[in-house]
Amino acid sequence: MAPSLSSYLSLASLYTFYLRRCFSAAGLSEKTTATDPTTTVQFWSPTKPNPQNPSLLLLHGFGPVAIWQWRRQVQHFATRYNVYVPNLVFFGDSHTTSSRRSEVFQAEAVAALMDKLRVGGKYSVVGTSYGGFVAYHVARMFPDRVEKVVVASSGINMRPADNDELVRKAKVESIGDLMLPQTASHLRALLGVAASASVRRAPDFLLNDLINKLYAEKRNEKLELLQGLTLGQDDTLTLSPLQQEVLLIWGEDDQIFPLKMAHELKGLIGKKNNVKLEVMKKASHVPQIEDAPQFNKILHAFLSS
Repeated sequence: MAPSLSSYLSLASLYTFYLRRCFSAAGLSEKTTATDPTTTVQFWSPTKPNPQNPSLLLLHGFGPVAIWQWRRQVQHFATRYNVYVPNLVFFGDSHTTSSRRSEVFQAEAVAALMDKLRVGGKYSVVGTSYGGFVAYHVARMFPDRVEKVVVASSGINMRPADNDELVRKAKVESIGDLMLPQTASHLRALLGVAASASVRRAPDFLLNDLINKLYAEKRNEKLELLQGLTLGQDDTLTLSPLQQEVLLIWGEDDQIFPLKMAHELKGLIGKKNNVKLEVMKKASHVPQIEDAPQFNKILHAFLSS
């Protein structure tokens, strides 16, 4: 899909066009399908799946749609894996008429998508940030379908106080202001805690363009997703250990989910000998973007072991 004339005035739209070309060049095509009578999921999948390749499911975090978060991984893994990259419900053209808003609902939609696509055998799932919450539930609820689990920069062991501390640190009024920014100052605050490189000097016109193109759509529904989280609502953790092998990948400088949460999560998310933690130096909350070669190396070693 070529950008419209007005899109040429938007750097975000131009970059989105570039990302779509990258996904297409990697052998993926964009589709939509109904996963149940109320829910439709938009996704990228192999145009011609290779039955000899294992399957890999990539789940994005809060913020821009999936193509903004997984480009370097799709380019790296698409020749060796059948890579599936959905937009979670209320991101992109994924939507539902259901009133459910939890990450459990997202996990059910994703698992239904993989079944609808008739993905044979087991698949491995990788989730970053909010996508890690979803990945955890996919693996927990469908252990017979999921081979390996990767949770990146995702504090599924968070407590209410962690959100309060993040809001204080970012100097915003609510978690919604931070995760779904409406002003340049809010987006600057988000980028300040999400990335290791300083972007505080980005001009307002660029930040406003990103807000309009990446954050404004379905904002009320996305706020409901934040409010609908089942994990992180209690001071007492009740995580069910996963049966699969689990890899945690964390940026050393993550300010949204600090590294101490990764060390705690390692002892909670699975059996002692089945959980590995990899800490990436000079990376923050989006290591798959900040240092894609190192992230891909770590991920490839785990998936192929």
